[in-house]
Amino acid sequence: MNAEAPIRNTAVTQVGEVTGDGVLLKGLVMTPRHTGPGDLAVVAGHGFTNHVTKPATARVLRRLARRLPVIAMDFRGHGRSGGRSSVGRDEVLDLAAGVRLARRLGYPRVATIGFSMGGSIALRHAAIEADVDAVVSVSSPARWFVRQTAPMRRVHWLVEQPHGRLLARALGVRLDRPWADVPASPIEVVHRIDPTPLLIVHGGRDHYFPVEHAEALHRAAGGGAELWLEEGMGHAETGMTPALVDRIAGWLSGGASRRATGGSASGRAA
Repeated sequence: MNAEAPIRNTAVTQVGEVTGDGVLLKGLVMTPRHTGPGDLAVVAGHGFTNHVTKPATARVLRRLARRLPVIAMDFRGHGRSGGRSSVGRDEVLDLAAGVRLARRLGYPRVATIGFSMGGSIALRHAAIEADVDAVVSVSSPARWFVRQTAPMRRVHWLVEQPHGRLLARALGVRLDRPWADVPASPIEVVHRIDPTPLLIVHGGRDHYFPVEHAEALHRAAGGGAELWLEEGMGHAETGMTPALVDRIAGWLSGGASRRATGGSASGRAA
């Protein structure tokens, strides 16, 4: 770990971690300065083309870290991390590396939160690894290859077309080859997360994925999830307000406690 630098009431430490397939990730550990020691850490996953120091993502992470310790790694192919982005397929290994780091730092309870692409990764990670105490997925797609909105058609152009891939590099994203093997989509695996507490958050003004994605994920979870539909919210990190981050932080603390005591969350829409 490198030297710490203060951000208001939060201590920030730069860290590195190697994934199970050998990719070096770079990120941050952010801990509240003026709260007592806690046993819960949150591992955060950003959206496509973002990284942990990009303003919208950093703003959310700093707010969350006022309440809870946060471990946030740049996904592969993004920011300061190595490797190439697979746009959600292999990044499950990246989130797993963050969880492993949290355990090694001594946190007995670990929750995950992801935004957009990171939201789908958080769902798939929890379904595959089953080693977290609570999960929050914000603005996640329910399925792959969504082209029903103009922003998602632009994303597909970036990922699939040669000129788009060049532009993606200019935007700071190094892309792997397009998928030859398609992983199971979030809606196909979300039911496996139960009884781990799961919160699905989606904005009524999300211009990437309509609210039907969140509603479909909630139904597929089989009653083992909570659904917050936020009427005025846009997409992912850019749509988050300080008040919503604080509400999620409170839910994370309670959700992880329910897992620790053997309870489960009841499905509800908000």
